[in-house]
Amino acid sequence: MKSKRLILVILNLSLTLSLTQIGAMAATPKPTQAQIDAAKKIEAEKKAAADAAAKKLNSAKKTLRQLTDIANAKRRLYIAAQNELKEKTKKAEIALQHLQAAQASVTSSKRTIGKLAASAYVMGGGFTDLDSLLHSDGPQDLADRLSTLDAIGENNSNALDRFKSAEVVASAAQKAADLAKQAQVAATVKVAAAKKEADEAAALQQEEVDKLQKVQDKLAKELAVAQKTRLTLEQQRQLALLEEANAGRAILTPNQAKIWPDIGFTGRSSTRSTEQMRAEAVEYAKKQVLAKKRYVWGDEGPNTFDCSGLVYAAYRAAGLGWPNWDRLNSSLYWVATKRIPLSEMVPGDLIFYSYKGTVSTIHHISIYAGDGMMWEAHSKDKDLLYSSIYSIKGLMPYAGRV
Repeated sequence: MKSKRLILVILNLSLTLSLTQIGAMAATPKPTQAQIDAAKKIEAEKKAAADAAAKKLNSAKKTLRQLTDIANAKRRLYIAAQNELKEKTKKAEIALQHLQAAQASVTSSKRTIGKLAASAYVMGGGFTDLDSLLHSDGPQDLADRLSTLDAIGENNSNALDRFKSAEVVASAAQKAADLAKQAQVAATVKVAAAKKEADEAAALQQEEVDKLQKVQDKLAKELAVAQKTRLTLEQQRQLALLEEANAGRAILTPNQAKIWPDIGFTGRSSTRSTEQMRAEAVEYAKKQVLAKKRYVWGDEGPNTFDCSGLVYAAYRAAGLGWPNWDRLNSSLYWVATKRIPLSEMVPGDLIFYSYKGTVSTIHHISIYAGDGMMWEAHSKDKDLLYSSIYSIKGLMPYAGRV
């Protein structure tokens, strides 16, 4: 009889201690609704500022596009003017060459006629006639020679006239070509000035756009931080409330299943990770366990983690970032991953544990390591572990692939 009483006392004491521990877990600090509301207000302010900056940036970009179009048009005109200037410069050079050739012909003709005139003057006007008389073979030959001399004189005179006419024409053409070239030079200078002005306007606008882009990027980052802060506070509160509600169920629920049956839960239809990312996530979790990092509820590294914090940090290190990947609690990760049968798990898949086989009672998450083992942030007492996936009861019937 005394033995039975002693057993009852021990059982009552054990239950009292268990309930005391449950109460301690329920008293875990959690964000207040006021903190969440304040975070929402900050997020709204950041969003308003980011939206205003985006509107201003878009307007500046529109102006930049217009100025760039103008600058491009001026640049095309400048290139066309340069090409026209090259063409007119070439024509002016050719006209100058023609003029120089005509002037050379005139000079040569003048020189020939001058020699003939000088000879006639020295010989008293009869040198050529006397020479023909002395060297002729008879009257007919003399007549032919005199006729030839007259023809030469007349031809030289006619050639000189033609060359002088050509010189006049070439000179006029050369002057016209020079005037056209000078006009094109002036037009090119004017177009170049317009191009420079348009380029400078576009450059200044680009500086303004770059400045506004930096502001927009800064505000976008601040908004992302505010959104994440608000979301984290909401999730932490939800998780705390969930853990408070379910803290004692694992102890008080008898005959908890080793693996829960499938009751039709669904998750995402697609994955966001690659095989390489999953391998990197496993390697990251492994390093944290081997480094004997500690368990601290609500932490996500780099020195302390809770279960979902380790999962979040592992895939963040593998290259997934917000908004494709964010800090969630265990039950939310269930609905944010693709369902994978336990028999088809690969390293990097997420494993879930539930008090009652329902999503709302999921209380633990880990990363599958392969060969029936997992990397996990277990608890404050055991910290981070490499353990069997069956070392914790209440395994959900599906894993989740990120």
